[in-house]
Amino acid sequence: MPFATHADVRIYWKLEGASDRPPLVLLNSIGTDMSLWDRAVPHLLPAFRLLRIDTRGHGASDAPGGDYRLPMLADDVVAVMRAAGIERAAVAGVSLGGMIALQLALDHPNQVAALIPICTSAEMDAVSWDDRVARVRAGGTAAVADLAMSRFLSPAFIAAEPAVAETMRAGLLAMDAAGYAGAGAAIRDMALIDRLPSLAVPTLVVAGERDTSTPFVDHGSRIVDAVPGAMTTHVEAAHLAPIEAPAEVATAIRRFLQPGTDTASAADTLFEAGLHHRRRVLGDEWVDRSLASRTPFNAEFQAMITRIAWQEIWGRPGLDDRTRRLLVVAITASLGRWEEFALHVRTGLERGGFTRDELKETLMQTAIYAGVPAANTAFAEAGKIIAGLDKDPA
Repeated sequence: MPFATHADVRIYWKLEGASDRPPLVLLNSIGTDMSLWDRAVPHLLPAFRLLRIDTRGHGASDAPGGDYRLPMLADDVVAVMRAAGIERAAVAGVSLGGMIALQLALDHPNQVAALIPICTSAEMDAVSWDDRVARVRAGGTAAVADLAMSRFLSPAFIAAEPAVAETMRAGLLAMDAAGYAGAGAAIRDMALIDRLPSLAVPTLVVAGERDTSTPFVDHGSRIVDAVPGAMTTHVEAAHLAPIEAPAEVATAIRRFLQPGTDTASAADTLFEAGLHHRRRVLGDEWVDRSLASRTPFNAEFQAMITRIAWQEIWGRPGLDDRTRRLLVVAITASLGRWEEFALHVRTGLERGGFTRDELKETLMQTAIYAGVPAANTAFAEAGKIIAGLDKDPA
């Protein structure tokens, strides 16, 4: 495992991607580790060489006791960059990671090519953070887990991706209390806002539309106002935007750092994100068959529906997968789209997307609003699928 040492503290890091790509440093929020970026990495790797770092006190890095300071955490990043052989890089950071990125650019301007602070702030309420630090030192991270999780991810995303939320919570609860408290002290004591006008580095502030921890108003907006020439973009996400909106965050970074090459790369990013949702809903076997059957005639159509239907619609956090599945069943039955109806009935039942009773109730409702003949055929088609599943449950 690669470690860099700064002030007798070991900092864990990971370097990924082709050596001829421009380097991009990715920093995590408080209460997470470098896995915060896992969902965005596939969208960034084609364009960048990625250096991910577990902030002091987090992940596999050492977690010494006492208060940390942002300049200390920025110096940790310099030590890692040196160990990785990177002299200068763009730096993107979420929450605490964004604060460290700003500090790094202020203290080590020659090593920062561009800044992407994400869902972050240059000034937080010191009193509330002092209270949080005290609570963690007294009762561990469990003392603030409910508060943190209520801000990390939006309720809609948690409903749609409960396993992701549970993994985040487990990681937070397993975290060394000294590391969380030390990093919390760095947030409490930051002194950034008055120095930001001196920055002379391209800066993109990424704001989460559902971020209640550092909403753009009074947080991101102040960075934009203070940093000369800073730009901003908004994504549909809560505080941990690379988890909730990985494709959108990656696309924003690529468009900012590589202007003029974003059209094709953005399309590729959205296709890969849509493919993830398509596999989640329909299963790998069906998707692999569909991809294998592409022809020069229909390939662009398949790419379009993957980007739009599967990323733009199925990727939205406003409804859970079960609701979306049943809506598709009702709509395809109403319109007589029996091939699509059969696909979603079969995969919904096979993959636990809904129960037979829920399917029955959906078709009963369809009978009233779309007509008995449509529902009659839907019951018949669904009955064939259920009979087949009962005959061959595997």
